[in-house]
Amino acid sequence: MNYRKISRAVLAFLFIGAGVLHFVNPAPFARIVPPYLPAPLLLVYVSGLAELAGGLGLLLPATRRVAGYGLIALLIAVFPANVYMLQAQGAGMAVPVWALWVRLPLQLVLLAWVWWSTRPTLRR
Repeated sequence: MNYRKISRAVLAFLFIGAGVLHFVNPAPFARIVPPYLPAPLLLVYVSGLAELAGGLGLLLPATRRVAGYGLIALLIAVFPANVYMLQAQGAGMAVPVWALWVRLPLQLVLLAWVWWSTRPTLRR
C-alpha cells in the first residue's frame, strides 16, 4: 500500500474542498483576516485560488513538488489568520476556544504532512 499516494489524495481533497469554500462562502474567511491586512475579500479569493491550485497540483506527478512548496508557503502565510481568530475568540464563528488553540499546532502537523507527502521518494 502506498501511504504517500493515499496521503496526497486526502490532502488534495481537503485543499480543493477548502478552496471551493473560499468562493462559495467567502464571508467567514474574510472575518478571520487580521484587520492590519488590506482587502480581506481579495485575500480570501487569492488564498482560495492557491488552495485549489495546490490541491490539483498534488494529483499530478509533474507538479506535485511545486504544489507542495506552494501549499507549505500558503500554510505559513495564513497562520496569522489562525492567530487572529484565536485573539478575536472565533471572529464571530461558532468555534470553541479550545479548538482555536488546538488549531495552531495542527497547522504545523499539516505543514509536515504536506512536506512528507510531496518530497521525493528515496530509492534504495
